[in-house]
Amino acid sequence: MTMTGPAVRHPGTAMTADQRAQFERDGYLVVPGVLDADEVAHYTEAIDRVYERHTREGEGLHLRGAVQSCPELAPLIDHPKMFGLVWSILGWNVHIYHSHLDVHPTVSAERPFRFEWHQDGGRQNREIETHPRPRMSVNVAYWLSDVSVPGRGNLKVVPGSHTTDWIAGPPSRNVPWPDPEDAIHVTANAGDVVFFDRRIWHARSENHSPITRKAAYFGYTYRWVRARQELTRELPGLSPVQQQLLGALGATDGDHAWGHAPHGVPLYTVLRETGNLDPGFPPLKP
Repeated sequence: MTMTGPAVRHPGTAMTADQRAQFERDGYLVVPGVLDADEVAHYTEAIDRVYERHTREGEGLHLRGAVQSCPELAPLIDHPKMFGLVWSILGWNVHIYHSHLDVHPTVSAERPFRFEWHQDGGRQNREIETHPRPRMSVNVAYWLSDVSVPGRGNLKVVPGSHTTDWIAGPPSRNVPWPDPEDAIHVTANAGDVVFFDRRIWHARSENHSPITRKAAYFGYTYRWVRARQELTRELPGLSPVQQQLLGALGATDGDHAWGHAPHGVPLYTVLRETGNLDPGFPPLKP
């Protein structure tokens, strides 16, 4: 098969032995200087234009579909100074399954507490029964603002927690609770990349600085984490559960597949109404 279109970019270089050892130990890497000053300025301006279209000044923006929302970000997905990390860990049979761009201005007032510590992957963390949980995906965070000191909306992580399936937390997310023991604020300069295992326990800290936090995130996983074939025509008369099973739930923001909104998933509703949800079995726990 002959590939056509723009010239294929250099795929980057493989992860070094030291990088691999650190990544396997800590669950994340900070890679300095992936973007130079001109690139930082270019991508910042592109994201600023999207921000102006989508929200009012002073409000935060978390917009899924980074390249769809901001096509100028496309060169980031296989940037030669970053991409080698992705294929060094996951191999060549990969695609981006989740991405978003973020703009978070200064938080001027204290907001209600919410416990945000999590592992990425949504229902993966309940429905796959192995221990430790499988890696499945890796994340690349491009920092376009200076988070070289804590307090600027830094990514918080617990180093080494990517092989830990559980951390202590409150009975509900709105109950005040301290950060996990050994949690740190990851610091980085504009242009740096944070590369992390989706299993590492992490959260975003509040931005109390005068600097607006700006970043672009890309999540890479195996290409088989999707339907092998897609429904290409409408089939009348399908029940809601049948539509779910054939991948035809309709236009959504994609979160139904992650299970964050179970009441919008037909089979969940049927099992709840028939008394078949079992809180003692993680895949059947809402």
